[in-house]
Amino acid sequence: MNTASKACEFLKKYPMTIAWRIQKNASIIEKHLNPGEEITYVFAGQKNREFYNLFGTAVIALTNKRLLIGRDRVVYGYFFDAITPDLFNDLKVRSGLLWGSIDIDTVKEFITISHLDKKALAEVETAITSFMMEEKQKMGLKKREED
Repeated sequence: MNTASKACEFLKKYPMTIAWRIQKNASIIEKHLNPGEEITYVFAGQKNREFYNLFGTAVIALTNKRLLIGRDRVVYGYFFDAITPDLFNDLKVRSGLLWGSIDIDTVKEFITISHLDKKALAEVETAITSFMMEEKQKMGLKKREED
């Protein structure tokens, strides 16, 4: 199953999520997959903090190595972000009247994925934090073995 199909499944499960141009955004993710990298979880939302901005749709994919965010620009080009477990600091969930958002704090920046169906917040949070904590633990074990 490809990235766009997984994102569409998420949107069917959580229909209050606002997301557009799923196929185009998902193609950015697939373009940047590294050899041996497998997608484990996909969701979509708006990559912005403003409640009135509904035009920053992103497809977010969790792989066995990192978190990927793909956004195709309307006219030309695209934006791509990758967050590796060593750069992940913290995650915050916000639930509002209509939608919720996930704030991802990294060493280098602060990323907000907004306009998520409030029912999806727990699932998204669990998927991201479980993966990041497992990977950080593995990194800590490898470092101890090297010492």
